[in-house]
Amino acid sequence: MSELKTYAVWDAGTRWFHWINVLCVSALAIIGLLILNADALDLPTSGKLTLKTVHVFVGYVFALNLLWRIIWAFLGNRHARWSAILPGGKGYCQSVRSYITAFKSGHPEHYLGHNPLGRLGVSLLFLLMTIQAMTGLLLAGTDLFYPPLGHWIAQWVAASGVAPDSLKPYSPEMYDSAAYESMRALRKPFVTIHQYNFYALISVVVLHIASVIITELKEGGSIISAMFTGQKIINGRAVDGERDSHN
Repeated sequence: MSELKTYAVWDAGTRWFHWINVLCVSALAIIGLLILNADALDLPTSGKLTLKTVHVFVGYVFALNLLWRIIWAFLGNRHARWSAILPGGKGYCQSVRSYITAFKSGHPEHYLGHNPLGRLGVSLLFLLMTIQAMTGLLLAGTDLFYPPLGHWIAQWVAASGVAPDSLKPYSPEMYDSAAYESMRALRKPFVTIHQYNFYALISVVVLHIASVIITELKEGGSIISAMFTGQKIINGRAVDGERDSHN
């Protein structure tokens, strides 16, 4: 019988990112759905503005946390780095086939970090979150005149004699109508991308959660608890190495 071993896997930087991200995505999803259904909920303009303001500030935390994780992928331990996250590299396709075959056979391969399919899923999550953050920051500027682009948007749409820094959302009397319509036309495709990318992101998040639960049940390895403790318990050999282990 194989010996159970405990491995230090997820460092503190990775774990903090993960749980802050969970809170941010959950909050943004709930608030976003309320904004999308504001008319059906018969919310007043002041209510919409409050929701959008909270959405933006949570979005700032989300974007900064994502930026931190991108940087940490160059600085963290070997399981936190891009080389352990992004799919590809020598032998990657073979490792995918081997992992799927072993999983189907009932004798799954153990990985300390992300398994080959997990790397695909996590990379897709990073891509979708980056798109969501970038489009969200642009929309914050075009809708509420918030940073990082709000100052330039305000200069663009302010009516003659109106100080750009004094512009307020939902105040058409303060805008140059032609400039405002041009800005809204520029904004429109980013609204569409932000909305449909949100649906894609939530779908992949649900798939990610389901995959983690299924993998935990099939393989063990304390996958879920490891994101709290940083440690995985493996019964047998890990494909991606057995460094930094202790009994």
